[in-house]
This record gives sequence, C-alpha cells and structure tokens, in this order.
Amino acid sequence: QVQLVESGGGLVQAGGSLRLSCAASGRIFSINTMGWYRQAPGKQRELVAAVTSSNSTNYADSVKGRFTISRDNAKNTVYLQMNNLKPEDTAVYYCNADYRSVFSRYLQVWGQGTLVTVSS
Repeated sequence: QVQLVESGGGLVQAGGSLRLSCAASGRIFSINTMGWYRQAPGKQRELVAAVTSSNSTNYADSVKGRFTISRDNAKNTVYLQMNNLKPEDTAVYYCNADYRSVFSRYLQVWGQGTLVTVSS
C-alpha cells in the first residue's frame, strides 16, 4: 500500500540548514499536493509548506524566505530545504500527500515524521 518515508531530520544549531526528503511509494496513479507539516510539543500540527502537481507553492508565514519546498514527480519525492533555522522550528516534521489511487479514489497519506531540533 501507499506510504511516505521521511528522512533528513536531525540536530542543528540556530542559523544552520537541513534538507528533508519524503518519498512516496505504492500504487499511486497521481499525486496532487505534497506538503510538510510540523508539530511541536504542546502545539497543534501546522502546515509548513506545500507544493502542487503544477509546482505552485505556499508557505507558512513563519518560514517564508527561509524554507523552500520542491518536488521530483518522476521520483514521487518532495523536499524541504530549511535554511536559517530557528529554535522555534523545532518540531516533528510530517510529510503529507493528497493522491489519486490506481482505483481513481482520492486519498491522503501521512509519513511517520522526522524530528528536527534546533539549538540556540
């Protein structure tokens, strides 16, 4: 079945950079939107960035100018380049995809999450 696998999280100092990757696998007909969400302790999960199949992007105000989302449709992979990281970026980052199955059903899938920790 369809699943998302994230990688690239870790511990960095404020001002540093990380690149997250998320690869979708399984029986997928097409993927519409892929995105990254994050959830910090005691906080609600929030959208960080998303990119559509036509490469239209949107970002949370808190990360604009610092993060860049991109996708490789041939690989069914989405990336999040995170620059100038701040301690408030610390969270578990989850990949999400809205996709159409081979049975023409519109579905959504979440990755397991990857932890990003930014130290002061």
